[in-house]
Amino acid sequence: MAGIELYAERKRSHRRTWTIAAIVLGFVFMLAGEIGAYLPAVATGFVVPGGGDDGWPQMAYQLGAAFGLTAVLVLLWAGLFERRGPSALGLNAKGPMRFLRGYLIGLAFLAAVVGVIWATGGYVIEGAGAFGSAAVGAALLPIGVLMLGFVIQGSTEEILFRGWLMQLIASRHGLWIAVIANSALFALAHAGNIEPSKELFVGLANILLFGLFISLYAVREGSLWGVCGWHAAWNWLLGLGFGLEVSGQVIDTVPLITDLTAAPGAAWWLTGAAFGPEASLVTTAVLLAGTLVLMVRGRTRDHGVEAAPVAA
Repeated sequence: MAGIELYAERKRSHRRTWTIAAIVLGFVFMLAGEIGAYLPAVATGFVVPGGGDDGWPQMAYQLGAAFGLTAVLVLLWAGLFERRGPSALGLNAKGPMRFLRGYLIGLAFLAAVVGVIWATGGYVIEGAGAFGSAAVGAALLPIGVLMLGFVIQGSTEEILFRGWLMQLIASRHGLWIAVIANSALFALAHAGNIEPSKELFVGLANILLFGLFISLYAVREGSLWGVCGWHAAWNWLLGLGFGLEVSGQVIDTVPLITDLTAAPGAAWWLTGAAFGPEASLVTTAVLLAGTLVLMVRGRTRDHGVEAAPVAA
């Protein structure tokens, strides 16, 4: 179904970026965000090039500044060149309610994944959580700050891939091409997170599946707010709730609930090894189930945009 508008009706004044140009621009926006945040941090000494692993303040800065700048660039391009406001990218009505609902669903999905891996012997407790720390306040500070950082990071990726890029592709080439294409590009953006390995390849397959799931979630709701909440919650609880790797990235701070690590001898396909639970076959099963549910239920009407079925 070509010519579909996912979040708001197209007006005569609106422009559409060419598909190939949009794909290139998407990666340019991400790179510009990284560089735009990195250079001032290096100039002020906040980040030392080649200085080894940074602490949580540097990570919080990265999440807020680099991704925040990327989001600003996407919104500016959509507003100034395409003459489309945030609502056309899915940032429409009922934002707080939809974000909170998505956040809670994201927490539930991640808790289910970790719970199954734990129950099947994949994890052991490596350390106590924040409330078991001698300095509770000091332990909670990075958890709270990084929670906001993951809201910016998760929302930015959704604005870029599901809000802007998926909408553009759907308007030219149809819904399913848009869903598959943005999901594949989203997985590609994570391809350099760790060294090539079997867990990386499974992790990228799961990220592709995540893209399919979250795209259908956004299409069905007719909004981007819910998937912004879902994405932020998943990343935050993964790294700051249980101390596990987030797409191969380790957060060096005391987690909120408990500090888990892979049990000795646990299969890599169960825990995801160096990539973390996102490379676990448990995650595959959970995301596949969620995707199938959304495909069966299809899309609802929202805000006057004609609904399009997402079932095959």
